[in-house]
Amino acid sequence: MVSPVTVVKSEGPKLVPFFKSTCVYFVLWLPTSSPSWFSALIKCLPIFCLWVFLLAHGFSFLCDHSSARKILAGLIFSALGDAFLIWQEQGYFVHGLLMFAITHILYSSAFGMKPVNVHAGFGLTVASSLCYLMLYPYLSAPFTYLVAVYIALIGFMGWRAVAGLQLANDLWTWTKLSACLGAVLFIVSDLTIAVNKFCFPVPYSRAIIMATYYAAQMLIALSVVECQDVEISRKRT
Repeated sequence: MVSPVTVVKSEGPKLVPFFKSTCVYFVLWLPTSSPSWFSALIKCLPIFCLWVFLLAHGFSFLCDHSSARKILAGLIFSALGDAFLIWQEQGYFVHGLLMFAITHILYSSAFGMKPVNVHAGFGLTVASSLCYLMLYPYLSAPFTYLVAVYIALIGFMGWRAVAGLQLANDLWTWTKLSACLGAVLFIVSDLTIAVNKFCFPVPYSRAIIMATYYAAQMLIALSVVECQDVEISRKRT
C-alpha cells in the first residue's frame, strides 16, 4: 500500500488550485438571489480545477484507466449541474438533477461491481428508503418520481463506493477509503439540498451543502490516482 506521506507529496501540489478556488467561493459568497454567469463560474471553478488535477496525471494515465476517464466525465457533468442549479429558481432545477444523476451513474461505473458486499448494499438500500420516506410527504409530481430515481442512483453509487472498503479483511487502500468518504459526503450534501428545498429551511444550508460537496468531489477525484502512485512507489524502491 502506498503510504499517506507519498500521497501528500505526489498529489498535494496538484490540488492547490482546487483549495484556492474553493476559498475564493466561500470568501466571495455571492448571493444566490441574483444568479449570473460570474456566480456560475465561481461556483464551478473548484470542479474545473479537479478536471485539471486529473489531466495533470497525463493523457496516458486517462487512456490506461477507464475509472479515471469516468470520474473526469462525472466531474464535467457535475459542473453542468452546478451551472443549472445557479438558475434553479428560474426552472432549471430538474436540469441540474439530471446532470448529477448522470454523474452518479458514471461514478458507480468507475467504482465497479466487485466486490458485491451484500451487507453494504442492504445498508444503503435501507438508508435510501428511509430518506425517501422522509421526503415523500413533501413531494408532488413530477418530483415524487424524479426524487425516487435520483435517490436510487445516489444510493447505488454510495453502495459501490462503500463496497470496495473491506476493512474487516484488511483489503482496503487509501483510495478506496477516499471513494467511500467522498460518496458519503455527496449523499449528505444532496440530502441537505432535498430537505432544504422540499421540507423545511436548514440552518446554514448553503455552507453545509457546498462544503460537503466540494470535499466529496475532491475525495472521489483522489480515488482514481492509486495506480500512478503505485508506479511511483515501485520506481523509488
